[in-house]
Amino acid sequence: MADVSRSTIAERQSGAPRHAPALYGHPFSSYTQKVLIALYENATPFEFRCIGPDTPQHTGEWLRRWPLRKFPLLLDGERQLVETSIIVEYLQLAHPGPVRLLPDEPMAALDVRFLDRFFDLHVMNAMQLAVDGALTGDPVKRRDGQAMAEEKLERAYGWLEGELAGRTWAAGDDFTLADCAAAPSLFYADWTHRISDAYPVLRAYRARLLARPSFARAVEEARPFRPLFPLGAPDRD
Repeated sequence: MADVSRSTIAERQSGAPRHAPALYGHPFSSYTQKVLIALYENATPFEFRCIGPDTPQHTGEWLRRWPLRKFPLLLDGERQLVETSIIVEYLQLAHPGPVRLLPDEPMAALDVRFLDRFFDLHVMNAMQLAVDGALTGDPVKRRDGQAMAEEKLERAYGWLEGELAGRTWAAGDDFTLADCAAAPSLFYADWTHRISDAYPVLRAYRARLLARPSFARAVEEARPFRPLFPLGAPDRD
């Protein structure tokens, strides 16, 4: 990763033009939104290549580059990156902007990385259990998936209620990678298992995320696809 930083500096000093990176994904995808938030926070120029039935050329290229069939994928010149946390960290190195999504201080950065993983693993993945169950079309699997999701999400909500107390953003006063992960995670988790009034800190944090211009833009861009939510998208947000 240090080589990326040095090459970026060299290009800036030489005045060599840089091509905007391309992001393969879908606007309704939570993990695509996580990267979109990072791009929007710093007004980073990029080309969005939507994956869907209307764009077979993008789908084919994405599958050729990443046969594991997970998106998003970022293509920057000859370098391709997958896994959202890595993509966001790469953007800070190769396309830095005024918003530092990962702190320079190592221990502070470690705290941000932990919270990023918490939202991905314990909120988004828990929500996905209900979605996956619904997608099977099997009523029993739908019921079991919903039950497991609710159990895991309740534990996550309870922990977050205490952890976020007194903070504006996930890791403190600054908007970071952790908030890029939290925004879509809590957005869809609340659709799956409503964050109750027993968690006022968490509810207020989710509202702040929705008001953040970068995430508000991602939410609006995804609005036409809400009928795709297999649990039924609520008439709110």
